[in-house]
Amino acid sequence: MATALRLFREQGYDRTTMRAIAKEAGVSVGNAYYYFESKEHLIQGFYDQMQAVFLESCTDLLAGERNFAARLRGVLHIWLDIAEPYHEFAAQFFKNAADPTSPLSPFSAESEPARTANIAMQERVLAGSDAKPDATLRPELPGLLWLYHMGIVLFWVHDRAPDSARSRILVDRTVPMIDRLVRLSRLPVLRSVTKEGVQLLKDLGWFTSVGRTRR
Repeated sequence: MATALRLFREQGYDRTTMRAIAKEAGVSVGNAYYYFESKEHLIQGFYDQMQAVFLESCTDLLAGERNFAARLRGVLHIWLDIAEPYHEFAAQFFKNAADPTSPLSPFSAESEPARTANIAMQERVLAGSDAKPDATLRPELPGLLWLYHMGIVLFWVHDRAPDSARSRILVDRTVPMIDRLVRLSRLPVLRSVTKEGVQLLKDLGWFTSVGRTRR
C-alpha cells in the first residue's frame, strides 16, 4: 500500500496502474490483484486502515473527557493529525470521490465500512458526553456529525496553509456552534424546527444514504 500511495503522489491517481504498482512493489500483477481487485479497492483498504488508526488514537481522549465540544474538537484534530502526511495528494482522491458513481465516494456501498466506523465514532463522542440533544434529533445526530466531518475533510483537501492551519481554525470555530445547536435543540421554542429538519432529511433520503434511516 505504501508503494501505491507513493506512486499516486508522484504520477497522479489516474496515471498510476495496478501493473505499475506491482512492478514497484516487486510482486507479480496477479499477486497484486489477489489482495486488491482494483485501484479503487486499494484506496478503500487505505481508508479502512486509516479509520482503524483514527479509532485507536481517540481512545484516551474519549476515556478522559465528558464535555461534548471538547470531545468533538479533539477527535477532529486527531483526524487532521493522522491525515496530514497524505495531504499533498488528497485532492487526487477527491476528484474521484466527488463523483457520486465512484466507489471512492463516501456515500458509496464500497465505502460503507469506513462510513459506518466513522458514524460509530460520532456515536461514541455523543454517548459519552454531557450533551443532551432533543429526543427526535438524538438517533440521527451521529450521521449528521459524520456529514459535518465530511465538510471539514472537503475544506482540508483545499487547505494549503502550513499544518492545515485553516482547517484547524475551522474546527475550533465551528465546534462551539455545533455544541450550542445540539444543546438548544431541547428548548421548546426550537423543538418543532428540529423535528421538521429531521423529517425533511428523512424525506430527502439522507438517512437511507448513510444507513441510519428510522421511521
